[in-house]
Amino acid sequence: MSIVRPTYDGETESGTTAGAGSGMLGAHRHDRGGAPEFDGARPGRDGRREAGTGELVKQAAQQVSELMRAEMRLAAAELKDKARHAGTGAGLLGGAALVALYGVAVLLAAAVAAIAVALPVWAAALIIGGFLMLVAAVLAVLGRAQARRATPPKPEQAMGEAKQTMAELKERATHR
Repeated sequence: MSIVRPTYDGETESGTTAGAGSGMLGAHRHDRGGAPEFDGARPGRDGRREAGTGELVKQAAQQVSELMRAEMRLAAAELKDKARHAGTGAGLLGGAALVALYGVAVLLAAAVAAIAVALPVWAAALIIGGFLMLVAAVLAVLGRAQARRATPPKPEQAMGEAKQTMAELKERATHR
């Protein structure tokens, strides 16, 4: 007895039962005996296909790339927020410095008025003005000394050490 069954690819295939020449009692032929095709995926515990190694590596690379982009967006937003706070802080500090300058001027005027109780106003102003000029001169001398230490604007010590190192290396190279 012959049985015709569809195969996986839609073609029909003839099979025989025992007694028709197969030699196996009750066996039916379903396929041609070829190896199953391997697509790199295995069914998982829940019955769904598991991805192969190449697909997993591709997914991991894509996820890392997306994560890095998200981190960069977060960093940019954070820097923007910090820059806004820094700008506001700098403006407030500038305002504080201006108010402090006016405060110092008022305190100087008060010092002039206090001295003016014992001396004429012009003498009190002259004393305070002379004191301020003395403080300015001391600050100028200290600033000039610091500026001299900063010139010339090149790293002389590091350059000297680099030249010394080069000379030692040349000497070691010639003695080998």
